[in-house]
Amino acid sequence: METVKRNSVKAWLLAARPKTLAGAACPVILGTALAISDNEFKWLPALICLVFAGLMQIAANFINDLFDYLKGTDREDRLGPLRACAQGWISPSAMKKGIAVIVILASLIGCSLIWWGGWELIIVGILCVLFAFFYTTGPYPLSYHGWGDALVIIFFGFIPVGCTYYVQALNWTPAVTVASLLCGIVVDTLLVVNNYRDRDQDAESGKKTIIVRFGEPFGRYLYLALGIIAAILTLYFIPVGGIPTAIVAALYLVLHYQTWRKLCIIHSGKQLNSILGESSRNMLFLAFFLSITICI
Repeated sequence: METVKRNSVKAWLLAARPKTLAGAACPVILGTALAISDNEFKWLPALICLVFAGLMQIAANFINDLFDYLKGTDREDRLGPLRACAQGWISPSAMKKGIAVIVILASLIGCSLIWWGGWELIIVGILCVLFAFFYTTGPYPLSYHGWGDALVIIFFGFIPVGCTYYVQALNWTPAVTVASLLCGIVVDTLLVVNNYRDRDQDAESGKKTIIVRFGEPFGRYLYLALGIIAAILTLYFIPVGGIPTAIVAALYLVLHYQTWRKLCIIHSGKQLNSILGESSRNMLFLAFFLSITICI
């Protein structure tokens, strides 16, 4: 077990889960690529969107860490990456203060987007903060009742992709809608792997993810289906990106299928964390190279 001094800088870095920040960056990258394609690129609001998305991801990680610990979900038999509160790296009281600092900082930075996108963005910001909390806590924690996948598509798809494009172009196009859905689905593959890996522990803890509700085979084929749908949606951008876009879609599908086959073989246990890493790689591949083909 890793030795980490309580409430140290290293403890906070581990609690922030830097590897998850790719899921926050990909929607902003894709939204910015669409803005570049439409000759609407503005670097400063795009950068602010990236910082806001990253801070909100860290805030969500802190919130999940704290409240999963308080609920007793992070038990000794946890299969996923270690959590800071459960390991004693950060005290619950310190984590509460950390959450407050990050949420306030993200809110202040996000408010600057009003200059480009208008006051209606305040509503979007409030929703991001509220659902960061409601995902894990509150009288009806959404992730504990099977709403996690839908929330990922909204808050890692439509809101970040759409808002990143909107603050630059002051518009919303059909391409933004498709890109939002595509991005949300690809990021959701990460959640599906997490829920697939933790299905037995979640069932014992009363966390009713859709995989707990519908069973292991459903989760296995849901992962495959998400990748197929993402590849098909990528083809929408062929008129913009040409043949390279079709190649990106095909390569992503091959990578996703290979990862799915490994998931089926491993089936259960901590080894599924390797599938999480491969899924993240596949997501970054698609977001990065699709963005390049859209821009070019």
